Amino acid sequence: MPEKRVKKVVLAYSGGLDTSIILKWLQTTYACEVVTFTADLGQGEELEPARKKAQLLGIKDENIFIEDLREEFVRDYVFPMFRANAQYEGLYLLGTSIARPLIAKKQIEIAEKVGADAVAHGATGKGNDQVRFELTYYALKPDVTVIAPWREWDLTSRTKLIEFAELHQIPIAKDKRGEAPFSVDANLLHASSEGKVLEDPSEEVPDYVYSRTLDPEEAPDQPTYITIDFERGDPVAIDGKTLSPAALLARLNELGRANGIGRLDLVENRFVGMKSRGMYETPGGTILLAAHRGIESITLDRGAAHLKDELMPRYAELIYNGFWFSPEREMLQAAIDKSQEMVSGRVRLKLYKGGVHVVGRESPYSLYDKELVTFEEGAVAYDHRDAEGFIKLNALRLRTLAQRKRKLAGT
Repeated sequence: MPEKRVKKVVLAYSGGLDTSIILKWLQTTYACEVVTFTADLGQGEELEPARKKAQLLGIKDENIFIEDLREEFVRDYVFPMFRANAQYEGLYLLGTSIARPLIAKKQIEIAEKVGADAVAHGATGKGNDQVRFELTYYALKPDVTVIAPWREWDLTSRTKLIEFAELHQIPIAKDKRGEAPFSVDANLLHASSEGKVLEDPSEEVPDYVYSRTLDPEEAPDQPTYITIDFERGDPVAIDGKTLSPAALLARLNELGRANGIGRLDLVENRFVGMKSRGMYETPGGTILLAAHRGIESITLDRGAAHLKDELMPRYAELIYNGFWFSPEREMLQAAIDKSQEMVSGRVRLKLYKGGVHVVGRESPYSLYDKELVTFEEGAVAYDHRDAEGFIKLNALRLRTLAQRKRKLAGT
C-alpha cells in the first residue's frame, strides 16, 4: 500500500497512453476517485478523444474537465513573459516552461471545486516539469498531496507499460507499441522535441522532427512584410487588424511557419542538474520577440532598457525553474510592466528564409530625435563642445591609472 492516503485526486490528463496508464494506476494503487483535467493550450490536437478515453476507463462525466485556456494562456502568461524579452540561457523562449504553471493552477482550482485532497502529473523524475508542476501546487495549496507516478511505480520500461495497459484493457494505438523516436510537447507558443534520435548533440536534427516550420531553404524566395501594433508592451494588431491574444499568436505562427522562422537546436542546463538537448520551434514567438525589441528601441529610455536586459536572465531562470508564483517573479514583473507604459506603436518586419528583420518602427512616444542625431547643422539642443568635458571626466580614472603605471615602470 502507498504511504499517502488519498480519497480524490485531480490528474493532468492528455488522453494519451502514458496518462491513461497513470489514471488506471492511480485507481488500482490508491483505490481513490480520479478526476481528469485536460487543457487546450493550442497544442493542435482534438481533445474530445480524451473525454472518451476517460469515460472508457470508468471516470464519471462530472469528474471530467476539459477547458479551452488558449486566450488565458497567451494573455496572462505568454504576453507578460514577452514584455521582459525572456530567453533562458539567451536562446530558449520558454514555451514548455510557461505552460506548466497555468495547467497546475487549474488543477488546484478543480481540486478546490470537487473537494479533492491530491493532484497528480505525468512528468518524469529526470525532467524539469515535475518541479514546475509541484512548485505551483504547493504555492497555491500548501497542504495538497502530490502524486508523481514516475517517481513511485515500478513500470520502468516501455515493455512494462504496455503489459500494464494490456492487463487493464487500455487501448493502445499501433504507433504507440514501440519506442517513440522522440517525444513532443506542444502548445500555441511552441513545439519541443527531445529524446532518442536527438540525444546525440553532435548529430543534426533529422528533417522529420520538425512540425511547426518549413525548412528555411524551401521558404519563399520573396520576403514577407508585416506590421505589428503594440499597446503598453503587448501586441494588439497585425497589418492593422486587431486580434485577440490567442488569434494574434496563431497568425504569427502561420507567418513564421511559411517563412521557416523559429527553429532552435539547444543544449540547455536543466534545473534538476543535467544537460539536455532539445529542438524547439517557436515561429510566432520569434517574430514577436524581434518586434517587441524593435518598439522598445525607440520608446524605452537607455537606463530602463539596460536595466531590463540585466533583469531578464534572472526573470527567465525563474520561469524555467518553475517559480512563476514566487514573490520575486511578481516583483520583477511589476518592474517590467512599469517599463512598458509607453511601449506603444508600430513595427514593420521583413520575414525571409528563417530570418526576422525589423525594417521600421514608429511611436507617438518615440524618444528618437532626428535633429539630435543628424549630421546636418541645425538649431538643436546639443553643443559639440560639451563632449570635451564629458570625455575628460570619464577619462579621469583611466588617466590616473595610467600615471600610476608609469611611476611603477620607472622604479
